[in-house]
Amino acid sequence: MNRKTLVLPALVGLLAPALAACGGSDSGSKSGDAIVVGTTDRFTATKQAPAPLDPAYAYDIGPWNLLRQTVQTLMITPKGEGQPVPEAAEKCGFTDSGNERYACTLREGLKFANGDPVTAADVKFSIDRARTIKADTGVFALLSTVDTVETQGDREVIFHLNTADATFPFKLSTPVAGIVNPKDYDKNKLRDGFSMDGSGPYTMKADVKNNELVDAVFTKNPHYQGTLKVNNDKVEVRTFPDADAMGAAIDKGDIDVMTRAMSPEQIRKLSNSSGDGKVDLVEMPGLEIRYLAFNTDAPSVKNKAVRKAIAQVINRSDLVAKVYGTQAEALYSMVPATITGHSNSFFNKYGDPSVSKAKSLLDKAGVTTPVKFTMHYTTDHYGPATKKEFEVLQQQLNSSGLFDVSIEGTPWKVFHPTMQKRQYDVFGMGWFPDFPDADSFIAPFLDADNTLNTPYVSNDIRKNLLPESRRQADRLTASSSLTGIQDIVAKDVPLLPLWQGKQYVAARDDITGAAYVINSSATLQLWELGRGVSS
Repeated sequence: MNRKTLVLPALVGLLAPALAACGGSDSGSKSGDAIVVGTTDRFTATKQAPAPLDPAYAYDIGPWNLLRQTVQTLMITPKGEGQPVPEAAEKCGFTDSGNERYACTLREGLKFANGDPVTAADVKFSIDRARTIKADTGVFALLSTVDTVETQGDREVIFHLNTADATFPFKLSTPVAGIVNPKDYDKNKLRDGFSMDGSGPYTMKADVKNNELVDAVFTKNPHYQGTLKVNNDKVEVRTFPDADAMGAAIDKGDIDVMTRAMSPEQIRKLSNSSGDGKVDLVEMPGLEIRYLAFNTDAPSVKNKAVRKAIAQVINRSDLVAKVYGTQAEALYSMVPATITGHSNSFFNKYGDPSVSKAKSLLDKAGVTTPVKFTMHYTTDHYGPATKKEFEVLQQQLNSSGLFDVSIEGTPWKVFHPTMQKRQYDVFGMGWFPDFPDADSFIAPFLDADNTLNTPYVSNDIRKNLLPESRRQADRLTASSSLTGIQDIVAKDVPLLPLWQGKQYVAARDDITGAAYVINSSATLQLWELGRGVSS
């Protein structure tokens, strides 16, 4: 196959070039044939998590990417990224100098997909509902700076914040702030199952087997009003058990687009193959990160010296080279290198990997070696290379002689609730930001009600540095506070950043808009896809 690699420049906040797969116009698919998109994301309803697609519950990239197609938000990240712009709103903005009062005016004539009008009262209901339910995923914490929501008439919504929050417009672009119809969603209870309703660009019909969504058909919403140009009439999102099955489907022409998560081997093959085929690979900058998290109350890693010694031993460059090659790069902060406020805090503190320095840290703390613990990872959530990644980490730590590490992989539906119950001492996680700002790589893990439910608390971060950073509308001005937070993380090591990855989409060459179907935050934008003419 002739798989041409289109590379988009890593410029966050600037309009990327209008690259699309080979051939075709941007008029979109009008034939009624669905554009079929493959993914290895899994969507499962369980006893512990019966409402995977409720905006008040969902806090993961897969469910969010389905919600964004159907549930509209007041604000949205624009096509070229950068600052959010009004979407369900006609206009929004701070109305005071202290960034504590934020007002929005809804678009006139806005309707839900069933034809019901969308009112300011519905916005208030939706925001208050998420804050009231307080789902154990911690997604409600994105709205933690909201004090009260006021309405004036049918179109005016005013958010009174309990503290300055310059990142609030970004938070109104996330699915937890999605506008839902009170007829479809109970005020005090999550909506179980896989139904979604809203005023977004599509409606969704789900095919569910054994409590798992295997196929979702998105049909253009005739009542949609917003900023998005919808370039197709129908898109089908089809789930696959693994990357190999997804790759076979695009080779056979059963799907048109392949998104996350492809294997490193697939990406290399797609990049290097040549011939007369019909599939293109698009490479894009990404804000995905991977990291280790620690239950800082667990006996094996409660001593800070143990966590610091782990940070001193792990060789990120070796890890990336052996597992991901050029598809990722070493990361020395929870904040990616392309985000304003990034600082290489871990490299500044630990420098190059050193067993002797790690041994000294443990000796000074009186820690008996080897330190024994298990590193846990999920087998089916972050791509097929995760197991190899943890095998490399295990080898690095054990070869030092300072650690006796075992590894254990578990499916996500078991891994995630077990992690949140603090039953893992050390575990691997990935993160796609809620929005492209340093706050989204810090607050979800270090603020109150953190999504990991870890016991680590830094009062300086929570009470001083994080609030200071949110007062600054100019994010460059916030860099001092953000650097202070990253330095504390490097000193205490409740989290250990590993790498930052690129993003890839494969598409048959009669598909247009592939270069925009996901943005740097891995947000799925199905409306960008169209069907053109094959080369």
